[in-house]
Amino acid sequence: MSHSHPAAPAMYTQVDVTAAANHSRVGAHTATEQTELLREVLAAQDRTNEILEELCGILATSHKQRLQELHQWKTANPRLANSCREAAESLSRVQVEYLERMTEDINESADDMAYGEFMLNEFVDRYGPRLAHLNGVIQVLAQLGNNPQQAQS
Repeated sequence: MSHSHPAAPAMYTQVDVTAAANHSRVGAHTATEQTELLREVLAAQDRTNEILEELCGILATSHKQRLQELHQWKTANPRLANSCREAAESLSRVQVEYLERMTEDINESADDMAYGEFMLNEFVDRYGPRLAHLNGVIQVLAQLGNNPQQAQS
């Protein structure tokens, strides 16, 4: 019983080993191509750098504008800004207590959560959204309540 094997591509290719003069001409041509490729790569890198500089400028301008608007808001609402700072500090203390309870719960039920999907889902449902929202509220209050010198640093 004969099996026909598909023709495999040649493992070796032919190499031209003729006249050395031909080789130097090919080498010069290859060097010219490499030089041209390097110039193109350099031009592309220069363009990338220009785009990155423009992007940084746009982001910096946007950031400065946001800081200026925030400063104007704080100047117009100094009592509210101070209340936001105090509320952020209070919520931070609440967050610490919440994290302590959460870590205690994790340490007590780590084995159950590792082997039981229900327990892990229950834990995530119980603590996840509340922690995410609490962090978001604290971040907003802290940003509205910090000193202008802190916002710029």
